[in-house]
Amino acid sequence: MSRVFPIRYSGPGVSRAYAGGMAGDETTPSQSRVKGAALGLPAEGPGSIAPFGTRAVAFVVDVLVAAVAAGLVLQRLPQNWSLLAFGVITVASLVLAGRTPGHALLGLQLAHPRQGQRVALWRAVVRTGLLMVLVPALVVDGDGRGLHDRLTQTAVIRRT
Repeated sequence: MSRVFPIRYSGPGVSRAYAGGMAGDETTPSQSRVKGAALGLPAEGPGSIAPFGTRAVAFVVDVLVAAVAAGLVLQRLPQNWSLLAFGVITVASLVLAGRTPGHALLGLQLAHPRQGQRVALWRAVVRTGLLMVLVPALVVDGDGRGLHDRLTQTAVIRRT
């Protein structure tokens, strides 16, 4: 089984293979059973794939932040304007900080191939657009990443 996520992340709790792993590296059969192992991520702790439930709560926080922001600007119920606010807030926060307000609240981070640099604007836009459709986020692979993360070569990981 080859790696499908040529990401480089060097943070606390991240395995050496993940920090320097590239596409084509091999994993052992026992690694493929643990979420994130095929990506070279640790099974638990900092640097590991964030659980689906935690990511879902972070998404709900982001939706609520967007709804409140849109409501404050419009001075009424935001209706579909909150979707635009969600897109703008998510893209801006991913590019500027590498995490959304929901991620920050729950101790998560978006990992991407050039960790230490800002998330590329195209990654943030494509990932957010797919997330706004919602279905790609519900289609997860064996490593626990949604389709939107897989297509942009990103993963939501635990910071703490």
